[in-house]
Amino acid sequence: MNRSPKKQGNYLLGLNQFEIHTAINSEFGDIPAYRSKQIYNWLYARRAQSYSEMTQLPAVLRNQLDRNFKVGSLKLAHQSVSEDGTIKFLFELFDGLQIESVLIPSEMRDAAGESRRKTLCLSTQVGCPLDCKFCATASMKLKRNLTAAEIILQYFEVERLTGEKITNVVYMGMGEPLLNYDNVIKSLRILTDPELEIIGAKRITVSTSGLPEEIKKFAHEKIGVKLALSLHATTDELRSKLMPINIAHPIKELLAAMDEYYKVTGIPITYEYILFEGLNDSDADARRLAKMARRNPSKVNVIPFHKIDFTNPKGIGAELHPTSNENFIRFNEVLKKEGVHVMVRSSSGEDIEAACGQLALSKLPHPIAIEV
Repeated sequence: MNRSPKKQGNYLLGLNQFEIHTAINSEFGDIPAYRSKQIYNWLYARRAQSYSEMTQLPAVLRNQLDRNFKVGSLKLAHQSVSEDGTIKFLFELFDGLQIESVLIPSEMRDAAGESRRKTLCLSTQVGCPLDCKFCATASMKLKRNLTAAEIILQYFEVERLTGEKITNVVYMGMGEPLLNYDNVIKSLRILTDPELEIIGAKRITVSTSGLPEEIKKFAHEKIGVKLALSLHATTDELRSKLMPINIAHPIKELLAAMDEYYKVTGIPITYEYILFEGLNDSDADARRLAKMARRNPSKVNVIPFHKIDFTNPKGIGAELHPTSNENFIRFNEVLKKEGVHVMVRSSSGEDIEAACGQLALSKLPHPIAIEV
């Protein structure tokens, strides 16, 4: 599905340098290429919020741009701050729909007591069509894809609102990034453009629920970002119950796609695994997961389950419970003994429903507000 906004307006932000040159030439005639490059740098490297700020440009061109093109912005609708410093942003898009982004500080501190890492979790769709039973975003269904501009603007707006330097980016918010393939790729190419010095490719991770053909295509884009597979089960029977996409694309097919991703890129793979009590937290599960992880250089992010009761889940979603702390520790120990590089994902922002799997346009207090 590739839904787009019905009416976006005439924006330059979200376009690459060539597209900017094409757009302004179609409006104003033969504009020198270096002017397009200047506009490109003003929009992205210097974060201009208006064309009047672009003082390198002639006044006549600034006025023409102002009359014909919008710069673009997101409206902050709500902001929640966790006890652990995590900040959740509810942004309103130009058409009134809403998304959430989350800024997560690392627990590691520098000599001044500041968090060494500030990770921004970006959304790529308004809602999500995949219906993963442990994810609050599934309750929204899919409204539409985000444009490249709307993805990039989450970065710029959070940076502007907090005054913080974002050190890492994860495409793990609302939506399945590889279902919004073209806009995600365009946003990645702009954010990682060395000329703009926004953020390095090695500091970005894109998470997917498992689309084999898109994974293989993504490998050949050669952008250099990391890829994470949202796995969460080691058998097709359980994964299909938790993640219906597995019915169309079973585990064997996914692992083959991840093999190709590593073969083409040489970038170690990340497997994400939420632990559910009595479902996927046995020693046998850990050993099967370890066998999968050993296929290529990789790491496994083991994630606590964060309850999504506020979305009134049905079926298996209503029966999910986090594994006990004892089982959580044991599962990780088995993985380590099997030679797996294990990382434990924190529950940052759980008190404001900003932890992994909890994004669903929720405002405190309840009930949640979902655009229809």
